Amino acid sequence: MGQQTGDGVLATGHRLDAAEIAVYRWVARHGRLAAPRLAQEEDLTEAQVHRAAEKLVDLGLVQPAPEEDGRLWAVDPHLAAAVVTGRLKESIHQQQTQLRAVHDQFARLAEYYGNGLESARADLSTIPGPTEVRAALNRAADECREELLSVQPGGARRPEVLKEALTRDTQLLRRGVAIRTLYHHTARFNSPSQAYVATVGAMGAEYRTAHQLFGRAIIFDRELAFLPDHRGTWGAIAIRQPSVVRFLCDLFEQTWALAQPFSDAAADGLESVSKDLDRTILRLLAAGVKDETIARRLGMSLRTVRRHIADIMQMLGAESRFQAGVAAAARGLLSPDEPRPHPPTAEDRNTAPENAQEATAPDEAVA
Repeated sequence: MGQQTGDGVLATGHRLDAAEIAVYRWVARHGRLAAPRLAQEEDLTEAQVHRAAEKLVDLGLVQPAPEEDGRLWAVDPHLAAAVVTGRLKESIHQQQTQLRAVHDQFARLAEYYGNGLESARADLSTIPGPTEVRAALNRAADECREELLSVQPGGARRPEVLKEALTRDTQLLRRGVAIRTLYHHTARFNSPSQAYVATVGAMGAEYRTAHQLFGRAIIFDRELAFLPDHRGTWGAIAIRQPSVVRFLCDLFEQTWALAQPFSDAAADGLESVSKDLDRTILRLLAAGVKDETIARRLGMSLRTVRRHIADIMQMLGAESRFQAGVAAAARGLLSPDEPRPHPPTAEDRNTAPENAQEATAPDEAVA
């Protein structure tokens, strides 16, 4: 029910108690208030009866007779409720109007926000498959003006991929575009890679190798970067967002500064290259990196990595990796001055290539 306020407006919040209900029932039946008799029949005090009657008058449920002869008239509850609910409905209507206004305003803001998201998405696009990736790379190469940076993990690259890259890189170099590429050290054992580097390097391209790379990437003019799609769909992600592209370029430059100029293993001496590789594997083992992750990081097949590990453990006379780590530390093979390998990531723990081809195949579209 409603409760009358000081300005004559009924407000919600009041509930009739037993005394008020009893008085209303009595007045509705008798048309007047006989306080002593009502109090006796309803087991109330006369003071309770009078207070209840006053409350009913305030609520508009009871009206005194105009003749002021003490009679009271019961008012139809539906009429009293109509007064209360009418004002309540008006209040609700006003609140709903305000609510719609707020929703409309925020809906307009949401439209602006959506437009902003569309603009942001333009800086990041997914390329679904290898055919589309090659088309996107060729278009980017045609538009490239100054510089091409690329990171190509994996020890072996397929001849047909190198042939396509040779055509594209030759055209870029003839237009004066600078080319720098990072390979794994193991690429120096790969004859097609050696021939490719010798050919394109003679035209002015630069190539370096490192034991560990941060992943496959191609960057055009420090404005457009291509990364492999992590879902293994043979697709790629094209990135134009300036901050992200700049971060990738900085990462490339740091790796480039620590890398070595590309030369085939025979020129360096097979024994020297193999020992350097074993030291890297030993450091990764000491860091707790799994065989599969070592293979992926070094661009080697899992079988080759395990063969190196077996040779290392035999050389150290170790029966476990822990013993190998202790023996290597005792012999000073884990130099504190050399960069420490980063710990395995979630991606490393979930990656288990069985050979070099499987380790690089999902990324080969971005090659």
